Amino acid sequence: MGVPAERIAVGATVAGLLAPVAAGLRDGARVLAATGEFTSVTFPFAAQEHRGVTVDTVPVAELASAVDGHDLVVVSAVQSADGTVADLAALRAVTAEAGIPVALDVTQAAGWLPLDLDWADWVVGAGYKWLLSPRGAAWLAVHPRALDRGRPVGANWYAGENPWDTVYGLPLRLAAGARRFDASPAWLAFIGAAAALDHLASLDLRAVHAHCTGLADALRGELGLSPAGSAIVAVDTDVAPERLARAGLRGSVRAGRLRMGFHLYNTWEDVDLAVAALR
Repeated sequence: MGVPAERIAVGATVAGLLAPVAAGLRDGARVLAATGEFTSVTFPFAAQEHRGVTVDTVPVAELASAVDGHDLVVVSAVQSADGTVADLAALRAVTAEAGIPVALDVTQAAGWLPLDLDWADWVVGAGYKWLLSPRGAAWLAVHPRALDRGRPVGANWYAGENPWDTVYGLPLRLAAGARRFDASPAWLAFIGAAAALDHLASLDLRAVHAHCTGLADALRGELGLSPAGSAIVAVDTDVAPERLARAGLRGSVRAGRLRMGFHLYNTWEDVDLAVAALR
């Protein structure tokens, strides 16, 4: 995604990796987020209410026009509930001009959507979705200009410059770079993640994007919906997920809608099966 490896901290969850960002905000800070955002993105900031931190929300399409007066914009690159793809180019341009930092969650985007994110102050992502990794592997990219804005609230031995020198005794001695925000990793999860990421990195991401969105938009077309350019399809229907399961598919009910996602392992046959089940 264009982010140098030395900017990366490891962790287990999105919320856990965003906690240092939230703790580093000034008292009384105003945060802007998308309406209906996944709560692992917003809760770390809402939990700072005791310090006067507030979280304002607007529809994701209106984020770029609402940044004025805020200390941070936090948003998922792709919305979990319905697959809406945020206009990151517009957000980048507006926030750069206004000097407002941006935190992005790429959990529902990284793995199928081509991304260039070296500009964002913070980028967080969990690997157990589109990165095909075991749950318990997550990452945080920290731009150098944001390094001292975070507060390492989960400081631990692994976040030391040389972890084996920081396993005993004081004083506090954390890594100088992004690794100061490391959490001690769930070892087995990262072994699986390493294998998955090696495989994904060997692929043509634009071809992956075309495959995933092609299947999703084909399903939308069959259901009378407009193309959305997203790998996630959310539909208003009375069909229960169990009906999809009987057809050999799996879907989830999120925000009152049936949500389905298409990835590398899906085929045109899956589209046909979904159409038949939904009809």
